[in-house]
Amino acid sequence: MARDERGVEALAPDARSATVALSEGTMVSVTLGFRVSEAIDGLVFEETRRRAGRVVSCTRTTLGGYRAGGPYEVQLPAERLPGGRAERGVYEITGRFMDSRGRTLGLEHHSFRLVRHLSARESVAPRPFGASVPGPEAPDGAQPA
Repeated sequence: MARDERGVEALAPDARSATVALSEGTMVSVTLGFRVSEAIDGLVFEETRRRAGRVVSCTRTTLGGYRAGGPYEVQLPAERLPGGRAERGVYEITGRFMDSRGRTLGLEHHSFRLVRHLSARESVAPRPFGASVPGPEAPDGAQPA
């Protein structure tokens, strides 16, 4: 899930192949949902983030032991996405579940595009100092008195 000032965006299971646009500086919290077919001791989730073919970061989180069954849901710690012109672009994410022996139990691929975040102040065209602010117009186009 991605959470920002406007609300929460979730990556739907049927949209995994689509690239999601996220604003720079957005707080992102990933929730992992999974089932286990046999008891696992030492389950690990590894996330590799690539941009332009280069590995930008690799995070390894130990999830612990799980009994057969589920569904289980684990929320990873929230992180703030980077900001700035140099950080914008498409990031490809590979998530991998592994057991304590290093066997890959599950693999997930998705991507997001980091885009510029326009604040409310930036969304209004700049005016020269001392310029009058246009007021509301009457329905017929005339300025109200």
